[in-house]
Amino acid sequence: MTALAAAPRRQAAAPLAWLRERGMGASILVAAISSAFGVVLISATGFIGAMLQNNPYIGESEILAVVVGVLTVLLLALALYVGAIVTANTFATVVAVRTRRIALMRLIGASARSQRAEVARQGLVVGAIGAAVGLVGGIALAVVGVFAAQRAFGLSFDYAVVRPELVAPAIVVALTTWAAAWVGSRKVLEVTPLQALGGSVEASHTDVARRKGRNVTALALLISGAALLALGILVGLVSPLGVVIAFFGGVLSFTGLALASTLVMPPVLRLVGRWFGRSATAKLAAENALRYPERSSRMAIGVVMGVTLVTMFAVALETVKSVLAASGGGEPPAEMTTLIDTFSGIMMGLVGVSAVIAAVGLVNLLTIGVHQRTRELGLLRALGVSSGQVRRMVLLEAAHITIAATVAGLALGIVYGWAGAQSLLGSVQVPPLWMSPTFVLPAIPFWPIVAIVVATAVLTLVAAVAPTRLATRVAPVEALAE
Repeated sequence: MTALAAAPRRQAAAPLAWLRERGMGASILVAAISSAFGVVLISATGFIGAMLQNNPYIGESEILAVVVGVLTVLLLALALYVGAIVTANTFATVVAVRTRRIALMRLIGASARSQRAEVARQGLVVGAIGAAVGLVGGIALAVVGVFAAQRAFGLSFDYAVVRPELVAPAIVVALTTWAAAWVGSRKVLEVTPLQALGGSVEASHTDVARRKGRNVTALALLISGAALLALGILVGLVSPLGVVIAFFGGVLSFTGLALASTLVMPPVLRLVGRWFGRSATAKLAAENALRYPERSSRMAIGVVMGVTLVTMFAVALETVKSVLAASGGGEPPAEMTTLIDTFSGIMMGLVGVSAVIAAVGLVNLLTIGVHQRTRELGLLRALGVSSGQVRRMVLLEAAHITIAATVAGLALGIVYGWAGAQSLLGSVQVPPLWMSPTFVLPAIPFWPIVAIVVATAVLTLVAAVAPTRLATRVAPVEALAE
């Protein structure tokens, strides 16, 4: 209790000491990446618009500028969406680690709402720091990019990179991080003063299943999102604007899946766990992934988002190529194929930013999770489990989560990619025969799928490096004294 009582005094003496806690640095990095991505996107859009206006052939056309602008908004929205979920999951895990400290504050008279407001303020500070760093870094990248583009293409027009609108992504990122911290800190309201005598405890699968409000909300979002997806596909048979309806359907349905992940992911994790054998280490890793579904689901959902986004765009673009090939009698026009492949590469690079944000979230949550389980790991070491076995257990846990997330992300990406292509192309007359395909068959690209699987395997190894080192450094005596 002495150490617990000293925590509030240390926090009062150093108001920003909490920035050194595990998870805060990664949250700042997520905010910085999101902010820099927004700045670069807006700068790229403005530069492309200026380049189009200075082109004597298409300078009067506003269609391309509108398309680029809409694409910028959608990609920025996706990056903010992924960043918000990763940040909310990070702060939810941080709150779980702080359970004893929060309970002690409750014991000495602090209210749950004041504790939650404190976590939200910390989210605002984290978001503001990350957004400012991203703003500066994004402007620097934009300056270099514009200079390189003008030299490469021999452009002579002037374009001012530093513009007032570049502050907008930084403000949005800061507010989004604050809101995500507020959402992620909702468990503060459930912390009781008696928990000051215990450790940080995650909800079990039974406790999660009893949360009717959250589960009903998730089901409602799933149903409404699926309905909008179906409506977008139907509207796409008469107008390409069906893709807008399908986009919102995809966002709502995925949000419902994210809320329901604590119910959906455990069965998938259980199935994956059977692939790693029946050794004691493998059983421990599988049970740890299943015992506390909130913790494992928070780790998995970010990877699911990253894999889903990349797969969705890959399937959608490959489907467009297959439609062109079918219309051309077997082979799409060479010029169109080159254009689509170039656009595909650019889109994959842009969408890859969201995947990087998800990867940062996985590494962060794995590290915090190991720190949260200090007493558990210390008990295992005291019972005779070697450091090598502990290292293998943590690595297998990361493998369970990434494999389950990859399978789920691939399935969702294929569905969303086909829905996007169908809602966009169902009524469009496609060259060279200029006929409407009406029904579009999904096309699954082989090499992008292989690249996704390999990338997630590498992510598993990279994400497990820091947590495994931390886990093997846990001394049994010190851990049991926590």
